[in-house]
Amino acid sequence: MTFEAALKDIEAGQFRPLYLLHGQESYYIDRLAAAIEAHALTESERAFNETILYGKDLEPQTVVDTARRYPMMAARQLVVIREAQEMRNLKDLESYVENPADTTVLVICHKHKKLPLNTKLGKALSAKAVVFESKPLYDNKVPAWIGNYLADHNYRVAPDAAALLAEYLGTELSKIANELDKLMLNLPKGSTVDTQAVERLVGISKDYNVFELQKALGLKDRVKAFRIVNYFTANPKKNPLPVVLGSLYGYFSKLYVFSEVARQSEPDILQALGLRSGFFLREYRAAARNYNRRGAEAVIGILREFDLKFKGVDYNTTTTGEGELLKEMVWRILNV
Repeated sequence: MTFEAALKDIEAGQFRPLYLLHGQESYYIDRLAAAIEAHALTESERAFNETILYGKDLEPQTVVDTARRYPMMAARQLVVIREAQEMRNLKDLESYVENPADTTVLVICHKHKKLPLNTKLGKALSAKAVVFESKPLYDNKVPAWIGNYLADHNYRVAPDAAALLAEYLGTELSKIANELDKLMLNLPKGSTVDTQAVERLVGISKDYNVFELQKALGLKDRVKAFRIVNYFTANPKKNPLPVVLGSLYGYFSKLYVFSEVARQSEPDILQALGLRSGFFLREYRAAARNYNRRGAEAVIGILREFDLKFKGVDYNTTTTGEGELLKEMVWRILNV
């Protein structure tokens, strides 16, 4: 079941006796669990009919005994297992899953990894429960997710601000949502989140970030590129080399793909690059004048070389810091 379909049923008061919420991305698991807690019982019913259990040191028999109880002055009771992935004998819930109590809503929150559905327990859950797998978001989908999240709260976001937030915050949706919630507290409803607001309210520099570095490299703007590199060197905790490498690899990989599809229609190019709008196509077109297919390929090779160096492969990282590695790498890229 999709997140949207599950949430719609929950908010409509349509509950099933069993829910398995599992997967690598905890954000949607928390959202659905919170929705069930908010709608399954009234405020007055919760005192006697809501039980929250935690996986660590939790015995399956405790779950079964709790789930088999009858609700008190309510149509149902709610039992939520948080951090179910830490239960040592989770598989022993199979007999209950095969014959769940009609008056209990049992929610199993299995975070950070999938629960194998090819096991006896997994097959029983697949047959009896609402099963939702929360999958991680790909890097190139994060800016669109940010835009949709803000739109749901009656805000807009400039494409460059969405890209900046995505580069800085990564793909962990709970972290992104938390930062966006804090940002919205300081902006009036209906306003547009731009790079100035991001810098002022989130603390991300609009001038000194990986997004601006990749743009400077794409345009072969040596002065700007080394100004950013010097800032990164002075603030290594804010801009660790592995993050920079990952971002630049994504950028030049897209540039490599762009060299193959540059003559196609704009919708086809956007699809090939995984972009939501044409806002960034101008940047890729400009960068393609400095890096053709072979150039982009050469840069990807340089990034791989420095990734290995950072990891200490045939290189002594104790005598050369991250900053020096970064400077050498950027110099090499600018001279492709």
